[in-house]
Amino acid sequence: MGIVWFILILGGIVLVHEFGHFIFSKLFGVYVYEFSIGMGPKLFHYKKKDGETEYCIRAIPIGGFVSLAGEDADDNSKIADDRKLYNKPVWQRFIIMIAGAMNNFIFAFILLFVMALIYGSVSTKPIVANVSDEYPAHEAGIKEGDRIVSIDNHKVSSWNEVQLYIQTSNGKELDFVLKDKDGNKRKVSVTPDVVTSEDGSESYVVGIGLDNTKKTGFGASLSYACETTVSLYKLMITTLKQLFIGGVSVNDLSGPVGIYSVVDSQSKEGLQSIIYLTAYLSMNVGVINLIPFPAFDGGRVLFLLIEKIRRKPIKAKTEATVNSIGFALLMLLMIYVTFNDIIRLF
Repeated sequence: MGIVWFILILGGIVLVHEFGHFIFSKLFGVYVYEFSIGMGPKLFHYKKKDGETEYCIRAIPIGGFVSLAGEDADDNSKIADDRKLYNKPVWQRFIIMIAGAMNNFIFAFILLFVMALIYGSVSTKPIVANVSDEYPAHEAGIKEGDRIVSIDNHKVSSWNEVQLYIQTSNGKELDFVLKDKDGNKRKVSVTPDVVTSEDGSESYVVGIGLDNTKKTGFGASLSYACETTVSLYKLMITTLKQLFIGGVSVNDLSGPVGIYSVVDSQSKEGLQSIIYLTAYLSMNVGVINLIPFPAFDGGRVLFLLIEKIRRKPIKAKTEATVNSIGFALLMLLMIYVTFNDIIRLF
């Protein structure tokens, strides 16, 4: 079932992402050669008689793409020029490029809303509900009802961010800024305890817990979906920042093998865990694709912004070369991350 969930989750996320590119390409009159889910050899393909788009499912259940006429400025196909991407206004190309990520964010929001409607929701705010005795938080004077404002001068607005900073502390002392129930602020220093699991992996705890009281109803579910979507977005932006400044190591990243391990584990926890994980991964895909790096959607958006500033497009050969280099670097990173994932399995 782990494999089945892995294919369904990644396939669903990719389908949602690529549909964003596809639907806006169609709306703006861009000719679409192919809509494909997966990579590698074709397992299934369909094209309407006299239709323009071939719909494919490919063998490797990772990734996907929408192939557009004029995606490259040197496209010499016989498709009418007004149906080629590079001849469309910059604003239309911009929407087409970001539509995949936007769909991922919307998909995550819907999943979180439905999950909250079915199972109820808990608060995402970083308010301490309980403090365990004999743990660093208790010794530092953190109390029930305290709101965590920042950790090491990094503002936090959700429990996800609090957990990120604790887990990336490597056991070093953290400076917490707290606000009590009366609105008074104070600063405390906390050194997390190191906890070693049965498999030898280490994690860090300070001994604080969140409010697990469940709320139900349409309003509570809507509020939870909004708060959690924003929370996950901020978490991923924070993680990227930590990656660049060294707070998070490249060795902490996961590729397909690592994601499969997480999916397999969460699938045993029930449908609620699967829904949340799917929302989390969908947000992840959306944020990563907006990074202004060649071969990502964000890289193409960057080229559009440069074109807008220069008032003329970048040479097709230059853009193709930069994207090829970016893609090669991504493949090298993927190989490295996958190798680490396999090592961690053993």
